[in-house]
Amino acid sequence: MPVFRWGNAWGSMQEFEREMDRLLQSMNITMRSARSARSFPAVNFYEHEDKFLMTAEIPGVQPEDLELSISSGVLNIKGKRQLEPAIPQDQFRRQERMQGSWERSLSLPERVNEEGLEAELKDGVLTITLPRAPQVAPRQIPVITS
Repeated sequence: MPVFRWGNAWGSMQEFEREMDRLLQSMNITMRSARSARSFPAVNFYEHEDKFLMTAEIPGVQPEDLELSISSGVLNIKGKRQLEPAIPQDQFRRQERMQGSWERSLSLPERVNEEGLEAELKDGVLTITLPRAPQVAPRQIPVITS
């Protein structure tokens, strides 16, 4: 009969992640930074009375470098952070702040009034106001005979 050892199921995965970090450090890339790039920018999304508010910290991004769109209940945020021209790439010893283009798509929890969306970028924080759509009451659909 086979014997299985019970223990930390994630131990092997954490060991793999540490090993990958060691291998990639020479390129200033780590598994943690690669993971965080997939969800950049990090957002807070919450309800407030008759609207939803979403905030995202995006320091260094200019309003002209942002593009927001909404379609079928999905909010898309695209942007780019320009490279710091004063610092040549070969002078970096550690570079953790993402630069270049990024995109994030967020499914909305319920219907919003797409025409009433507002976005403001202030002090590196993007705030998007999403007014709730009015509740649609169910309606009866008459059935006809042919």
